[in-house]
Amino acid sequence: MKQQIQALFEQALQALVEAGDLSADHGIPVQLTRSRDPAHGDFACNIAMQLAKPLRAKPRDIATRISELLPENDNLTRVEIAGPGFINVFLSEIARLAVVPAVLASGKDYGKSQMGQGRRIQVEFVSANPTGPLHVGHGRGAAYGAAVADLLEAVGFDVHREYYVNDAGRQMDILATSVWLRYLEACGVVFPFPTNAYRGDYVRDISAVLHQEHGSDYAVTNEALLDGLPDDEPEGGDKEIYIDALIERAQNLLGENRYRYVFQLGLNTILDDIRDDLAEFGVTYDTWYSERGLTEKGSVNRALELLRGHGHIYEQDGALWFRSSDFGDEKDRVVQRDNGQTTYFASDIAYHWEKFERGYERVIDVWGADHHGYVPRVKAALSALGQDPAKLDVLLVQFAILYRGGERVQMSTRSGSFVTLRELRDEVGKDAARFFYVMRRCEQHLDFDLDLAKSESADNPVYYIQYAHARVCSVLRQLPAKGLTHDSQRGLQQLQGLSEDHEAALLASLARYPEVVEAAALAEEPHQIANFLRELANEFHTYYNAHQFLVEEADLRDARLCLICAVRQVLANGLHLLGVSAPEEM
Repeated sequence: MKQQIQALFEQALQALVEAGDLSADHGIPVQLTRSRDPAHGDFACNIAMQLAKPLRAKPRDIATRISELLPENDNLTRVEIAGPGFINVFLSEIARLAVVPAVLASGKDYGKSQMGQGRRIQVEFVSANPTGPLHVGHGRGAAYGAAVADLLEAVGFDVHREYYVNDAGRQMDILATSVWLRYLEACGVVFPFPTNAYRGDYVRDISAVLHQEHGSDYAVTNEALLDGLPDDEPEGGDKEIYIDALIERAQNLLGENRYRYVFQLGLNTILDDIRDDLAEFGVTYDTWYSERGLTEKGSVNRALELLRGHGHIYEQDGALWFRSSDFGDEKDRVVQRDNGQTTYFASDIAYHWEKFERGYERVIDVWGADHHGYVPRVKAALSALGQDPAKLDVLLVQFAILYRGGERVQMSTRSGSFVTLRELRDEVGKDAARFFYVMRRCEQHLDFDLDLAKSESADNPVYYIQYAHARVCSVLRQLPAKGLTHDSQRGLQQLQGLSEDHEAALLASLARYPEVVEAAALAEEPHQIANFLRELANEFHTYYNAHQFLVEEADLRDARLCLICAVRQVLANGLHLLGVSAPEEM
């Protein structure tokens, strides 16, 4: 409906152009906003104020003329000039009621559009290092990234969902060494476990598999393990130097093949767990992209050579540096260390360059808020490689802080005492977790109240919304017991009987839903859907408490049943976009 009204205003502007009063290339778009107060109509348009300067006339005079030029249409009853020159639009009853058959006819497709015109977008999200199970912080990025991807797809973009697997680099070597050290403990080797190793129970579980399959084949003596190593932190040494020395010792003692086996065992076990965890959370990907594969196929070296060829790489102290400060970064960045190893940043340069080489018109990265300083350097690299950095949109997700019984739940990654995403799902359920994660803007801190998420009350937003959907289903289930049926065709023909204020509010909200979907998709803000669903659920519950649906008058009964069936459909559609189920019973 909004698009139809906009088209009428555009025809009025074209009439001004044809009259010679307005330039054909004026470039001023028609903007309609929904009125908050029904007394001010259904929509308000500010085009008259925008045209005041080019037309050199008073906005109210322009508004009057535009109103006169608006084509007659059955969807409009009248327009009024208000304030400094707003044009308030009043819809006809036919137009307001048309949303019900539109929702019921479109079903699960109501709210979708082709605004994106099939343009290709890649959304990369979560991409947590496969060094342990996903924790609640990763969960927020997963829920948010999945919802953004689904929203963009709903409005017509061709969306590709990707997980970047950091399966190379030092953290993976720390994991492999941690697994091997726990395996040595199982073989009876006694030594102090390193301060900077991974300590979670999952490391013991992986090492137990290694021990079960290979017995003591991978074991060494305490002396072979520790002889000549520097001190760890408890003995006054440097924990980083110590763990690096242990990694080198593991590689030397095991040899390339056996070390690679331990490395792959840790990687594959955790990666399989992450895949399963996300799938159970309702999050799936089109591609799991390997960082190691990026290096092995030469993409990192090619990207660095391209930068070097354009004069953006220089050597200093044996290392190679990218001149990122020339492109807005605060300082230059190392891309290859003095030992010849490329940095994580070098892989990221190649990865993002390769994204655009794959033909995506736009790339969205969902990162943790602690990566905010990384954004300028990646955009700098894209600029240096000849790509438009504006095509990369980095969305930073703040951490979620858990509260139970009013007390903050502590979590730590390396120590292994963190709360996993799986544990959160087990406690509050997938639906509550998915909804609570997207209730706020991604850049806002999220206090996740575990007790509220589990409560069956109106204070729990996801329960309140799902209950509205279930209530409609309950009403429909009562029909046979009362000897009644629902004649939907008769109901659609009798919609003019929906004259209550509560019904008018529901009709307006249903009509607004497609606009909310488009706005949420373009702004990458799933919380707009969450807020809309809470408002719609509140309007329905208010309506439910104030009126009877299964009344004796068949025409009114069927009309009201059509209305609440439309409400049910929109609730289900919105919940689906957020990865939340729409139960028929609660």
